[in-house]
Amino acid sequence: MLSNHFQNGIETAKLVWSRLPNAEDGDADEVGVSKKIDGSSVESLDYEVVENHAYREEQAQRGKLHVGYYVVVKWFFALLIGIGTGLAAIFINISVENFAGWKYSLTFSIIQKSYIAGFVVYMLINLVLVYSSTYIITQFAPAAAGSGIPEIKGYLNGVDTHGILLFRTLIGKIFGSIGSVGGGLALGKEGPLVHTGACIASLLGQGGSTKYHLSSRWLQFFNSDRDRRDLVTCGCAAGVAAAFRAPVGGVLFALEEVTSWWRSQLMWRVFFTSAIVAVVVRTAMGWCKSGKCGHFGSGGFIIWDVSGGQEDYSFEELLPMAVIGVIGGLLGALFNQLTIYITYWRRNYLHKKGNRVKIIEVCLISLVTSIISFGLPLFRSCSPCPESDPDSGIECPRPPGTYGNYVNFYCGKDKEYNDLATIFFNTQDDAIRNLFSAKTIHEYSAQSLLTFLVMFYTLAVVTFGTAVPAGQFVPGIMIGSTYGRLVGMFVVSFYKKLNIEEGTYALLGAASFLGGSMRMTVSLCVIMVEITNNLTLLPLIMLVLLISKAVGDAFNEGLYEEQARLRGIPLLESRPKNEMRKMKAKEAFGNQKVVYFPRVVKVADVVSILKSNNHNGFPVIDSKSGETLVIGLMLRSHLLVLLQSKVDFQHSPLPSDSRGGSLPIRHNFSEFVKPASSKGLSIHDIHLGPDDLEMYIDLAPFVNRSPYIVPEDMSLTKVYNLFRQLGLRHIFVVPRASRVIGMITRKDLLIEVFNWIIPLYVILSALVCGNKKKIFISG
Repeated sequence: MLSNHFQNGIETAKLVWSRLPNAEDGDADEVGVSKKIDGSSVESLDYEVVENHAYREEQAQRGKLHVGYYVVVKWFFALLIGIGTGLAAIFINISVENFAGWKYSLTFSIIQKSYIAGFVVYMLINLVLVYSSTYIITQFAPAAAGSGIPEIKGYLNGVDTHGILLFRTLIGKIFGSIGSVGGGLALGKEGPLVHTGACIASLLGQGGSTKYHLSSRWLQFFNSDRDRRDLVTCGCAAGVAAAFRAPVGGVLFALEEVTSWWRSQLMWRVFFTSAIVAVVVRTAMGWCKSGKCGHFGSGGFIIWDVSGGQEDYSFEELLPMAVIGVIGGLLGALFNQLTIYITYWRRNYLHKKGNRVKIIEVCLISLVTSIISFGLPLFRSCSPCPESDPDSGIECPRPPGTYGNYVNFYCGKDKEYNDLATIFFNTQDDAIRNLFSAKTIHEYSAQSLLTFLVMFYTLAVVTFGTAVPAGQFVPGIMIGSTYGRLVGMFVVSFYKKLNIEEGTYALLGAASFLGGSMRMTVSLCVIMVEITNNLTLLPLIMLVLLISKAVGDAFNEGLYEEQARLRGIPLLESRPKNEMRKMKAKEAFGNQKVVYFPRVVKVADVVSILKSNNHNGFPVIDSKSGETLVIGLMLRSHLLVLLQSKVDFQHSPLPSDSRGGSLPIRHNFSEFVKPASSKGLSIHDIHLGPDDLEMYIDLAPFVNRSPYIVPEDMSLTKVYNLFRQLGLRHIFVVPRASRVIGMITRKDLLIEVFNWIIPLYVILSALVCGNKKKIFISG
């Protein structure tokens, strides 16, 4: 009976939830799988090795020395990515801490005389910083808006969104993050740091930026999307490691959240990159502790040490901790759904009116945020400072904007503090430290925490998706730690135990909201342990993460998956849809007609076909002895290179090796490489004369002679797994094969092992037989 009521309740909740606006509602041209922010189509990446004649000739010329040099360069690039991302994170953190420190110091000195004048100065400083951020994004680097994690996740999944890894995107991300976070908006710099690390890795992989004349021939070593994918993976892990000082968490974040393909060699390089970031950041913090970095010395990087808090927990506390997980799942899922609705409306109605509207929108949000963060604490009455404990190291009161609890703001007496100003009129990092702090029971009232939760939750929902770099890690921690501390206050008053710390429940609340919104488990658990320096709470963090993720999954997908869908990024998730189990490969493409080329094709026909469709791959066929054979796959980008160079044009419609000669090689394999995050060549960029159009091209030296092929009746689930796990862009679907020329098993792939095992076996057998013979004779 109880289970029936529970099931009915779940069905009712799902029905109500389904009536909320969803990302899939509306015009598919605006928010679909084929369009991105600016309306241009996204493009798939070629993670498959194109084994054409030029590639095989180049591989045949490479010896063991070149292979060793190739591996060394990969590790050297991992080192450069770690150093570059660490330095970028240091610059962002120092700038944000100093801007925030100067802002609060100036405001506090002015409010000693006039609170109105202090508010005006506070509001104007925030407005200037936020305006600078949105101006950089709208006028210089539109691709730097948002966190960038959905776009990077799409890139590692095989989808290239134009502009996300350019040099100007990197600059816009760094300086835009400084303005938006320093301006006090309800967002963080951690997501943008992931994008920053990916941009640094991509720029190093392609040798810099040729547009801004910041390139080096010595760095132009990696020419394939596969190698760049590995570098970008290192950059993502480095960004998380720099943002949270969590190197292991960065490795697990790259593995769990952003990558679709992983191997052990990549794991080592990612781990090495994260370790380099940790060393760089730690060195910078040690140097800044001497006061050489201004206000940065007191705040520093994100690390909220709760090692001096609650050391143990009882069985009775598991129930309220589970409740925190449920609350996190519900609020996280609601946050995702509200941001979907607002982002959909913003992109399809508001942002279509131009950049001026985007700037005005962000400036208005900045004004509202300043009014709320400065004005609401004025209506809150101050509380007397608790009795000072010399062992706690906590002073009461402190001026606003400085590291510590018990902020004195609009209080009539010296020994009073404003609990709402302690978390509102402060930087987010310092506010989280205050919420996580131990030995501060009854510092906050339930009314203040509830007020802050409602207002900051609303601001975070509205701010997410505006034209500024915006991360959601730290705002999520703020929201979760607030309701977690509320639950902790209830537990302290209900159980009346002295060893219960409200800060511990704030930490669990932060983990639960991130789990309910982003749906990460392993990486998030390790990150929370690393930034809090408390391994004792690991089982509790695991508990709330599992509960919050399970509750959130009952309503919608994670934040990054939903935002990727809104941005038109067609992600291939780890599991295929259930409908695919009943479908075959030939049903996937329907009645779509295959466009192919003969081996020797007229230039005019190539131009006509490229202009008439947007396909990126074409089968190439050849006729031998009256039988038509598929000889390989020809990429659109390779055809454009051949048309532009014109060196492979010939007058004869016969194959170039028809007279018994070898295939001519007039190109290096690197000439066919498309620049990272660039549209590359277009058919409209190539100008051919009438004589050129009458020429012919032999495509045989340039086709990929070993494309992946599946039979037409293969399950679409198998095709999906093959496509995603290998990072493919094209798969040929052919009729059932008429004959089998061989079969490969596991032992056929163990070439190196059998090269020495079999001779060794023969030698040992001979020795054994020889010994037996000697023994027999001597006996």
